[in-house]
Amino acid sequence: MDFGAILDKWESQGGAISAEAWGRKGPINLPLRPRGIYDRDAEERGRRVGAQEKRRRLRNKKPDAQIDIHGKTRDEAWLALETFFGTSKDRGLEKVLVIHGKGNHSGGEAVLKRVVMDFIEHCPFAGESGRGKPSAGGEGVTWVLLKEAAKIGGEG
Repeated sequence: MDFGAILDKWESQGGAISAEAWGRKGPINLPLRPRGIYDRDAEERGRRVGAQEKRRRLRNKKPDAQIDIHGKTRDEAWLALETFFGTSKDRGLEKVLVIHGKGNHSGGEAVLKRVVMDFIEHCPFAGESGRGKPSAGGEGVTWVLLKEAAKIGGEG
């Protein structure tokens, strides 16, 4: 059997070819005969594609909940974020939106924007984050994907 024929059989059987399909018979291939050849790498690639697709879906999804921390002090904002993120995680939400403003009146760096970024870095169930689209607040909002509860306990 030439390599092209082997490759065609491989692809037509979804990545699993039995020892007989290879044309090999002998004691070394006995374990392969009943089960075929299993490709763990292909399974792993399939899981990665699934995770990437889920993240893409979540990035494009509208937020499940939002909080507006305009006019709050740093401490008030931090406490409000702790409560909001805790409640959101308990409710099983996937994506939240924090409205912090652009900091036009801060006279330098946006104070509440920095508080939000610091909070996200320290929150154990805050995952990927990003700025809102210009039509949805742009630099004045931050969306956050919440980590799944099953993954939180496994991370240090």
